[in-house]
Amino acid sequence: MPEETSNNELPKQIKLIWDFRGAASAKTAEHHEIHLKEYIDAGKLSPNITGFETYGEMHAIAFMVVTDKTMIQVREALKPHRGEVFESTIDKE
Repeated sequence: MPEETSNNELPKQIKLIWDFRGAASAKTAEHHEIHLKEYIDAGKLSPNITGFETYGEMHAIAFMVVTDKTMIQVREALKPHRGEVFESTIDKE
């Protein structure tokens, strides 16, 4: 069951993003996602959402989604390049 805040709202989710550039960016992002999954498993974090996306031959990202409650802890440990509010399409159904 999803974690809830005191006023019955779901916690805000943050997408932490690591950018990779260069000819090997897609493979690097794909590999980085493996380590993000390992970090989630080791810390028993929720939600368990990771991925990687390619934006051409020279730019790719790896990402993981965290709650606002765990964002600072994960940010300090893993040093993402940036972050943005994550809006799940599942929550809107």
